[in-house]
This record gives sequence, structure tokens and C-alpha cells, in this order.
Amino acid sequence: MRTKRLLAFLAAVLGVTLTLAACGANTGGGGDGGDAEAGQDGGGSLGTVGVILPETASSSRWEGFDKPMLEQALRAEGFDPDVQNAQGDVQKFTTLADGMIAQGVKVLVIASINSEVGSAVAAKANNAGIPTIDYDRLNLGGGSDYYVSFDNVKVGELQGQGIADALKGKRGAQVVEIEGAPTDNNATLFHEGQRNVLQPLYDSGQLKLVRSQPIDDWNNQAGGRVFEQILTGNGGKVDGVVAANDGLAGAVITVLRKNGMNGEVPVTGQDATPDGLKAILRGDQYMTVFKPVMEEAEATAKLAAALAKGDTAAADALAKDVSDDPEANREVKSVLLEPYLITKNEVKRVVDEGYVKASEICTPDLKSVCADLGIS
Repeated sequence: MRTKRLLAFLAAVLGVTLTLAACGANTGGGGDGGDAEAGQDGGGSLGTVGVILPETASSSRWEGFDKPMLEQALRAEGFDPDVQNAQGDVQKFTTLADGMIAQGVKVLVIASINSEVGSAVAAKANNAGIPTIDYDRLNLGGGSDYYVSFDNVKVGELQGQGIADALKGKRGAQVVEIEGAPTDNNATLFHEGQRNVLQPLYDSGQLKLVRSQPIDDWNNQAGGRVFEQILTGNGGKVDGVVAANDGLAGAVITVLRKNGMNGEVPVTGQDATPDGLKAILRGDQYMTVFKPVMEEAEATAKLAAALAKGDTAAADALAKDVSDDPEANREVKSVLLEPYLITKNEVKRVVDEGYVKASEICTPDLKSVCADLGIS
């Protein structure tokens, strides 16, 4: 069913994709000048839903996956989607939100840069009588009644299990953890999940933790610099790296390649980006975590439709999970979806389900690998 849904999505979104010249799938680039226009051609009977995405620098997923999939899912529910990207700028995030609130959007979907700005935006929207949904990232201390994401502790557990599997039998193997932004609650949950798996191995001496370091703003360049400093400080020794997403993994792999260690040191990742998948096919990255974003977009659109109609019972029926917000001392009604571990032998799944094209990852140097794995 998921494959059929993705094929239908790809056919429907083709026309939109052709107009987003600078925002092609997985380029992570492009401006936002045409975003509002692109979201206003459906004549949706439920009105406009505003969506603010955080940035494009740390991961190509926001423009390559989330934006077109949210637009498609929201249109299917009868909305005119207005999907904008703050490009990592807190002031821009606030300005976009103010504009959407003034416009009177029916629902505001927030994928925030950090909890502080996300919570402030949610408060403004709620004061204006506009329901809000935290998307992908929970705003700690915020006021959104609903949250849609993946099971982010499970994401971390998959990463921890990946590095544990890769280093199995290597007692005392030295591990470096390069984590996401400390202001992103998801990064905290990823780390929690990793430690659920890895802490017993550290305690027993099966693995040795060299250092765990969060990276501000998920900045890939900073992540590479920090990893290189840790590697140098540890005498050039490392046996495995827990990198919180594919962007940080790529920065780590660049340093490993510089030191002639790529392919020898397993590295984790997340988001199943084309670059991450190619690194896995080359043997430079051990695994990534695949999060079917179309499911996240569809769940968000259905929840938004219920809220726009004032049907809180229907919204509650969709949000059957809960997420803890320790800063607000409350539980947030949630939709938490299932993530999947992807190693070399599972890369084909991401292609088969329509999230990445074979042509994006089966570059000339990887054609034979793709042929061996049945990727076409």
C-alpha cells in the first residue's frame, strides 16, 4: 500500500516539481518566493494551512521530501497549503508565522528551529484562535495540543543497535558520538535511544566511549571540525562513530577519508538521503534511519482537517500516542510513526517505496553495486 501511495503521490506532484526549479528533490536549496503561490492553486474548501519548515542546511529532507509531500497531503484533505522555509533564521521564522496568523490560516503547522521560537509562535497562534501542530519536533514548554513525528527514541535505538552490530566482537572498540543540536528535543530523544542500547556496552567495557558532543544548529561543517579535533586528541584512533543524521555522517566521513580511514570505521546516520544512501553503498557509512515522510505528512493533514472542522474527538482519535513535555509538565497528544534501520542490503527498500530514485544513487561508480542489490 505504501508503494502504491508513493507512486500516486509522485505522479500528482510532478507538475509542482517542475515549477520548483531551485527546489528539486533533495537539493536542499532554493528560495521561498514562490511557495505561497504554489500552495494557492487548489481552491481548498477548508481554507489555508500554514506550514513553517526550519531550514535546508543540515538535511535535504525538508525541501526534498517534507515540502512537496505536505503540499500533496494537505491538498488531498481540501486545504490550500502555504509551505514556507525559515532557512535557519529565527527572525524569519517569526515573521513567516506572523504573516500566516494575520492571514487567518485555519491551522498552523510548526517544524521549529528551536523550542523557544516554536513555543512563542504557538502562543501567538493560540491567542488568535488558530490551532497548532508541532511537526517532527516537539516544542518543549510550548502550547500546541498535538504533535506528529516518528518515534524518536526508537530512531536513536536503531542507531545504537547499528553501531553495536557493526562493532560486535571488537571488545574495547572506541566510539565517538556526534549528536544533533542541544536545542532540538529530537536530538535529545535520539541520544536517549542510543544510550538505551549503548550504555550497557560502555558499562561492561565491550565498547569505550571516547566523547559525546552535541553540535549547535546541526551544523555539518562544525560537526566535521569537532570530530577531527576529537580524533586528533585521541591519537587518531576511533573504531565507530554515532552520527545523528546523514549530514553529520557525511562530515565525519570526509575527515575519515582525509585520514585514510573511510570504509574501515562504521558510521551511523539518519534520514535516508541520497548522499547517505550512496555512502552506504560505497561502504563509507554503515547505516541510516529511514523515516517514511509521506506517512508523517498524511497524518498531519488528517489531523489538520479535524482541527479545522472543530472536531477534537476525531483529532484525539488520530493522536493515540503521547509525548512527554517535561518543561511544561504535560503530556502532548501525538502521532508517533515507525522508523526503519537501513543497511546496505535494505537500500533497495527506500528506492522501491519511491522516496529516492535509483538514478540519484546509482551513479557510475556504484552501478555494479546497485546491480548486485537489484536496485534499478
